[in-house]
Amino acid sequence: MELADKTGYAKKSLLTSGFPKAPPKATVRRMHRPGYFSVTAVDGAARAAFLYTAHGAVPTPVFMPVGTGATVKAVAPDDLEAAGARIVLANTYHLYLRPGHELVRRRGGLHAFMAWDKPVLTDSGGFQVFSLRGLRRIFEEGVEFRSHLDGSKHLFTPEKVVEIQLALGSDIMMVLDECVAYGTDYAYTEQSLERTTRWALRSRKVHPASTTGNVLFAITQGGFFKDLRSRSIEQLAGHDFDGFAVGGLSVGESKEEMHDFMEYCAPLLPADKPRYLMGVGTPLDIVRGIAAGIDMFDCVLPTRNARNGTLYTSLGKVNIRRREYAEDDSPLDPACACYTCRTFSRAYLRHLYAAHELLAYRLNSLHNLSYFLDLTSGAREAIVQGRFAAFRAGIEVLYAE
Repeated sequence: MELADKTGYAKKSLLTSGFPKAPPKATVRRMHRPGYFSVTAVDGAARAAFLYTAHGAVPTPVFMPVGTGATVKAVAPDDLEAAGARIVLANTYHLYLRPGHELVRRRGGLHAFMAWDKPVLTDSGGFQVFSLRGLRRIFEEGVEFRSHLDGSKHLFTPEKVVEIQLALGSDIMMVLDECVAYGTDYAYTEQSLERTTRWALRSRKVHPASTTGNVLFAITQGGFFKDLRSRSIEQLAGHDFDGFAVGGLSVGESKEEMHDFMEYCAPLLPADKPRYLMGVGTPLDIVRGIAAGIDMFDCVLPTRNARNGTLYTSLGKVNIRRREYAEDDSPLDPACACYTCRTFSRAYLRHLYAAHELLAYRLNSLHNLSYFLDLTSGAREAIVQGRFAAFRAGIEVLYAE
């Protein structure tokens, strides 16, 4: 079994036979501008592509580990590289509050600050409009937040959010949007999506296309009304954004509703731009999203569940807290080539978790991230080989809900 080299490109497991080789960074910069998107294979609606950025090409479909505060919890950059991560996500709102975007700028931007030389996508703070709704007020101008750290007030405008992300040095910047809660009525959802569109166009105005190497994605909204979803996409698709996201899912709705709206929205998004499903999801969510034509995914699930002892494997979910693993000397996942699986037994992982040892967080997180990264890399290979339907069926059987 071939293990990861320094870049992680050559890693192999039984889930995927390897990471696609991207052109060298110097070649990428010479041949393609940041934001260039090239579809190289399709299988049904699923597609394999390359998204080019100032810090290299990202093969899609891709899973982006979440590093909210300029760190993916419990793992170091070399862990991410060994696992095969090609891009990570950080959060504009949280980094603005701590340590501050100007402090990060003075240290060369996020890449230098967190010692990560591959692409970085930064969310805009739009999800915090949803998650911190007791600490914010929304105006046409923007969103006023009361800091969850010290209670101080801060106004996030579309222009300010772009300014912050430029200071952070993000490869992919997201526009400011409002993510409405599940159950929000039609009238408010309509008002919200119209404002989100205006905010997106203000963001594009302050950062015109091809201004710098930092590309800008729009976020479509519309709650759980399909006509509003269609309207949001129509309003934004005619403008020269570098990519388009589906926001406002996984906010309290059922799995059936989430999948329905994801599958409704995906084919309406521009076919020549990357499509990003924000904050979703489980292995099943991801393969269904890929089948619908989604290219990019992020979620805190792999690392959050790792810290709670829930691990994803080629045999299904494993709750490492269970007593049955106390004397189990087998690897966590015999089909996985990550450091955790090739080095430690289930018995040891169960011991670490039961003893509240900090190493449990690293080893569990490293494995879950490796699984999710292998999942999207394996899906990509299946698309290229024309066997994605079989790949999807295997995951659906394994993680049927």
